[in-house]
Amino acid sequence: MAAIRPIWASPLPHLFIRAIPSLTLFQSSTSSRLLQYLPRSFALSSKTIAPGAIVLGLPSILSGLWESILRAVPKKKTSHMKKRHRQMAGKALKDVKNMTNCPGCGQPKRAHLLCPTCVSAHPVDIFSLAVTPTQILSASGSSSLNVHSTTEAEFPIAQSMTKAHKIGCHHIVATQDGLRAASAGFSGEVKLWAYENGMWSEDTNYTGKICNVWAIILSSDGHYLAGTTHDGHIKVWDLQNGAHQIHDFETKGSFGMCIDISPDGRFTASGHQSGSVYIFDNSTGRMPYSLSGLVGPVRAVAFSPGGKLLAAAGDSRVIMLYETSSGEQVANFSGHSAWIMSLDWSHTGEYLLSGSFDGKVKVWSIERKTCVATLSESDKALWCVKWLPKMGKAEGFATAGANRSIAFYREATGGLKRASAQSLNHTQAWEIAGL
Repeated sequence: MAAIRPIWASPLPHLFIRAIPSLTLFQSSTSSRLLQYLPRSFALSSKTIAPGAIVLGLPSILSGLWESILRAVPKKKTSHMKKRHRQMAGKALKDVKNMTNCPGCGQPKRAHLLCPTCVSAHPVDIFSLAVTPTQILSASGSSSLNVHSTTEAEFPIAQSMTKAHKIGCHHIVATQDGLRAASAGFSGEVKLWAYENGMWSEDTNYTGKICNVWAIILSSDGHYLAGTTHDGHIKVWDLQNGAHQIHDFETKGSFGMCIDISPDGRFTASGHQSGSVYIFDNSTGRMPYSLSGLVGPVRAVAFSPGGKLLAAAGDSRVIMLYETSSGEQVANFSGHSAWIMSLDWSHTGEYLLSGSFDGKVKVWSIERKTCVATLSESDKALWCVKWLPKMGKAEGFATAGANRSIAFYREATGGLKRASAQSLNHTQAWEIAGL
């Protein structure tokens, strides 16, 4: 009772009664429970109990009001996709941390990532490719030369020639029959390779006899090797006669950046830093044509399979076609937005392949004189593009460059198609537009 009197004596109960005159808290469950603990001698009126009941009942009233407010506010709906993402979040984190073995090479790798060992064909940029009827050889800034089989769908590595060039190799070429290859290293040495019993080995008969050249090329029959020098000379060696030098063509002294020999062995063509293109007659030792039309360094020259046309391209971003019989320009192809680094003709001479510094590869139709396919594997430079040996009716080609991988493309049907072009054991599909 002593606890109730101060409350009644204070002005607080009067405020509650005045502010809430219509509240019927006198009959509340709280006041009823309070009466159970008071002696019966105390005959308290409802006026005496009301203020205490009001004070004791406020928390339950406020909690009830708050719950009703929460029920009135609609819950934010969560889409099924978000729920699914939350469910998969734990699994994704588990996959990121999981380690597994690569099915290709067997090396450990992250479960959600491509195998770093398989993706990189070489540890550094791949500068050159050489194609044989059954294999493709690759050269890079590393000391090894790699050989991949083109007769199997996975393009497995068939051989790795370690320590071929101490400080790397920038050019590698092969004969049409695939029995001989030549490679030029950054230290200036040229090595000849022979293919016997399914393996490549260095032909030591030519060691040290050919040196101080940049770009090299083998004749289709493997009898001759030609190379360019820093001072603009074009040299030709007879490999059938102990690598005896038979020609030393002189130009205006500009660095020779690229070279090619016609399929019949009659002509040798070279492209130079000055933008000049020269055609030499191997039988007479003379230079019948000095071709013009390109501005800037010429980085690629290539004779057509029949030897009637010569394609040249470089920093001008334009491909020029010349007739070898007259030296006249017959066509030009424009469409690349960066330097053109490599050219290669298809086996029939119907198409011309070009790769550029911005990572794009284009297929050009000689008959229609237009680009019929453009593919972009990456934005890194393509140093070399090569047509692959024709398997059945389908054409295919390979590209390599600064991404340190070799991408293989094959011809598909039903328009221009693309698959997952990744390194070595994956293939992209493409088709000539409009056919």
